[in-house]
Amino acid sequence: MSPRVDALYSGATELQARLRPVARLFANRLWKFELHGFDQLPETGPAILCANHVSFLDSAFLIIQAPRNISFVGKSEYLDSWKTRKLFPALGMIPIDRGGGEKSNIALDAAEQVLHRGELFGIFPEGTRSRDGMLYKGKTGAARLALKIGCPIFPVGIVGTKEIQPPDAKLPKLGGHVSITIGKPVSPDRYAHRSDDHLLLREMTDEVMFEIQSITGQQYRNVYASKQLEPQVSRT
Repeated sequence: MSPRVDALYSGATELQARLRPVARLFANRLWKFELHGFDQLPETGPAILCANHVSFLDSAFLIIQAPRNISFVGKSEYLDSWKTRKLFPALGMIPIDRGGGEKSNIALDAAEQVLHRGELFGIFPEGTRSRDGMLYKGKTGAARLALKIGCPIFPVGIVGTKEIQPPDAKLPKLGGHVSITIGKPVSPDRYAHRSDDHLLLREMTDEVMFEIQSITGQQYRNVYASKQLEPQVSRT
């Protein structure tokens, strides 16, 4: 475990809470936001927000518009730049090594601590941004956390951010419309009586992804986003 990364695994700080109203004021002047379902989020206690991912702005806009602090998973490469090394973790980013395996589990362990503190945790189940706008197969980490903590998962559909800042764009365009919808929560209670096996986690994750797809209208592909250039379709 890297000492540099481990020290940053505390989640969102007071800095996020202080900056959110200011950032929201500026964002609402630069872009038009349409928000739905935010009243479903609990005022206290843990919850997981699972969102589709088409732009760098997805997590930023969700954090800005949320009523509470959200700790979000972000790629560990952000720690390599002096511009984001301290700022992003202070604003709630939990760095994750996207190579998978044990390194990815470290980030989920940090997210578990965030949820144990009764806070909100956000994650992109696709694992990376969709470069073609389609919705890809979700990874099961959020389902595993929800079952372990006993907290709900809220599917989140974000539309419009790709037009403002596509994956390869360095800066966002001014103007434009963004829709963020918090969907019907997926409760772990319906799954708690079953053992923590791969099929259970897959079923719960697929329920979340289906809800996201129903919100965004994206075309769904049953392959992981890292394999989106490959023609074959996963059968698992």
